[in-house]
Amino acid sequence: MEQGNETLVREFVFLGFSSLAGLQWLLFIAFLPLYLFTLGTNAIIISTIVLDRALHSPMYFFLAVLSCSETCYTFVIVPKMLVDLLAQKKTISFLGCAIQMFTFLFLGCSHSFLLAAMGYDRYVAICNPLRYTELMGPRVCVGLVGAACACGFTIAQIITSLVFHLPFRSSNQLHHFFCDIAPVLKVASHHSRLSQLVIFMIGVFVLVIPLLLILVSYIRIISAILKIPSSTGRYKAFSTCASHLIVVTVHYGCASFIYLRPKSSYSSSQDTLISVSYTILTPLFNPMIYSLRNKEFKSALRRVMGQISYPFN
Repeated sequence: MEQGNETLVREFVFLGFSSLAGLQWLLFIAFLPLYLFTLGTNAIIISTIVLDRALHSPMYFFLAVLSCSETCYTFVIVPKMLVDLLAQKKTISFLGCAIQMFTFLFLGCSHSFLLAAMGYDRYVAICNPLRYTELMGPRVCVGLVGAACACGFTIAQIITSLVFHLPFRSSNQLHHFFCDIAPVLKVASHHSRLSQLVIFMIGVFVLVIPLLLILVSYIRIISAILKIPSSTGRYKAFSTCASHLIVVTVHYGCASFIYLRPKSSYSSSQDTLISVSYTILTPLFNPMIYSLRNKEFKSALRRVMGQISYPFN
């Protein structure tokens, strides 16, 4: 299909690792075990939480949802990236690119709101421990997850529609390894300042609003912890929040660098490096941060492993 002398784009070509052409098979060898390890650790976390009744609490419910979300999140990007590292032609169809962007944004935005829900859970647990069971009942937990998913779905639909209703007639080469917003916008024939402003404001909403909610929760948490008389009690209370704080810092640090920048500072090489960190490394570290630092989870894992191995002994 042509308009004038320009052909409408039917597929995109990924150039994310083109500068490392001779090393792409080494990247494949490095990334594949990391991805498989991420899948394995998330599967262990979800299985342990489901099988051990001692972990049937709001905190671990949110952790299971987070692990499931990260598994899906990496599945949208990493398998295609691994295949492209070994392929001569690194392409994706126009529709496939739109689907990948929508799914990536849906899971990423939901992730931000889910972290806010986890911050609220920690606030209730520390500041209102006597009413914790009442305030964080099953309906509330499911409602918070549902609200996070609904926000993610709506935001992903709006941004994907705005981006892929633009004309793509000039270039189909994406300087990235998946269909992220900035590299796709860069190859559009033209786009209005209004669409750029709307996408930027939505990005601000997705990142800033959940982050503000988390900050409010932790201001109250810190205030409550400082009132605990014993140092042991203060340490124990804060340790239940430390893992969540680490994950929040990494998530919002990477996301803010990518999405809360003026377009003039866009750098394809920097974005590729940061994107590798939050599509491969962050999902790898998050389950390790939550599980390896948590004595209760490690005890539950030993019980589950004992129950599984018992029939064979």
